[in-house]
Amino acid sequence: MWPLLGCSVLALTMVIERAIFWWRLSRLENDEFIERMLSLAERREYSRAVAECEASEDPAARMISAGLAHREYCLSEAMAARSAVEVEKMKRGMAVLDTIITMSPLLGILGTVTGIIKSFNLLGERGMDDPRAATAGLAEALITTAAGLVVALLTLLPHNYFVARIQSSAQRLERIGSELEVVYARSRDRKDGSGADASCDGI
Repeated sequence: MWPLLGCSVLALTMVIERAIFWWRLSRLENDEFIERMLSLAERREYSRAVAECEASEDPAARMISAGLAHREYCLSEAMAARSAVEVEKMKRGMAVLDTIITMSPLLGILGTVTGIIKSFNLLGERGMDDPRAATAGLAEALITTAAGLVVALLTLLPHNYFVARIQSSAQRLERIGSELEVVYARSRDRKDGSGADASCDGI
């Protein structure tokens, strides 16, 4: 039970930390601001867009800033690199929660098995004179399995919610990155009529 208690405390800590992270991120994400940055990029006001994006804590704004800052070299690759950094921040602690979900039932079963072994050893020593001692030991041994399942189930719900939020935010970054590539290619095309795109080969 002590390892299960440790798992439950660790899971609760990580869930609270991730919940605070996603609450703050939901307040930082500003699609109107992003649309304005895309408009600045389309008007070729790159320096202003970079400066405003650097002052923002929206992951998409930081991705736009990285892309425009390296637009003359490789806009798409710069955005992809920054996007990967932002997604890694979102995934922080998820491996711990996933491990607890897998490990808690196993710890519970291990506790039950060792308890059953002790109960049968007790039954072998005392014989059938005191069967209630053995059955009481079996009932106590099953508590660890129940505790392990409870810890896993209570961790599974927030874990799946966080996974869904990560996927949603990653899709948002991908969508905004694609929009910026289109906007940047269009602004370049208007300037020189070259029709160059925002990929590495087109720069």
